[in-house]
Amino acid sequence: MTKVYIEQGAKRVFACAYDWPGWCRSAKDEAGALEVLADYADRYRVVAEAAGLRFPKSAATFDVVDRVRGDGATDFGVPHKVAPRDSDPLTPAQAKKLATVVEAAWSVFDDVVAGAPTKLRKGPRGGGRDRDAIVAHVDEAQRAYSRKLGIRAIKEPAEIRAAIIDVVRACPADTGWPVRYAVRRIAWHVIDHAWEIEDKST
Repeated sequence: MTKVYIEQGAKRVFACAYDWPGWCRSAKDEAGALEVLADYADRYRVVAEAAGLRFPKSAATFDVVDRVRGDGATDFGVPHKVAPRDSDPLTPAQAKKLATVVEAAWSVFDDVVAGAPTKLRKGPRGGGRDRDAIVAHVDEAQRAYSRKLGIRAIKEPAEIRAAIIDVVRACPADTGWPVRYAVRRIAWHVIDHAWEIEDKST
């Protein structure tokens, strides 16, 4: 059974797995968010396996252990709130797992990008970014996220990734975002856009 928390906004609700960073999905209500989270279990399994982790068949059975109040960012479509268990101390083994999952998320994203066309299918009104614009957006977001972990001067995407991993493995307790939340937010953003590219490549 997978422990999840619910982030409840006024218009959108996120369900996020505590122990599987990046496995977060949203809907209009809690039941819908949990349903979508379960629907994406097999897609997330690719990330877990890329990290060398065993993703159990029972992963899509959920135990809601916490609920937090969201805000405007939640309604905009971002799992924005630090969850109650995110401040729990990290053991070296837990920090290593978090780092491994983030690296796997990047690896899956890079593989998806490499196999995608430069022009992606647009929405019904012609909206949406093409592949390279999504890559640039993800890189820029990671630069912003890295500052929450105390990373300031580094600008190159590959160097930012390496610096993030170094911080996660060191598991400091004085970062702007708790490490657990930072990893979940970074992995979610990368995975979400990998899935977007996959879906718009067909």
